Amino acid sequence: MKVRPVAYVLVVISIVGVIAIPTGNPMFLERAIAIEIAFITLAVLTFMGYRKHLYACIPLATVVIIGNSLAPPHVEIMTTFSKPLNAAVLITGGYILQAALVVATVHELVIKRNAMQKVT
Repeated sequence: MKVRPVAYVLVVISIVGVIAIPTGNPMFLERAIAIEIAFITLAVLTFMGYRKHLYACIPLATVVIIGNSLAPPHVEIMTTFSKPLNAAVLITGGYILQAALVVATVHELVIKRNAMQKVT
């Protein structure tokens, strides 16, 4: 079975999340851990060959992007680079990788739909 790019994007998001949690705000710890567990679970399911969970990737990525955009401490860190490591992790994990996840997921779903159309 071929592993698709969405699996690798999920793994990279999980790695960035593991780096981000200890450097982040303790006030968001339980939410950060819950989201990290969701990404790890999605990565494991993807590597196992499941595909229905892909429909959860786009809303989850959207929630992360919106959450980072609406959190004043996150916006301040990203715009001022007062904490350069945190700003880089927030921008990379919260926007770039989330956008990559949406693109990879849509691509995977289109491939899946085209394969299903060829069968019928």
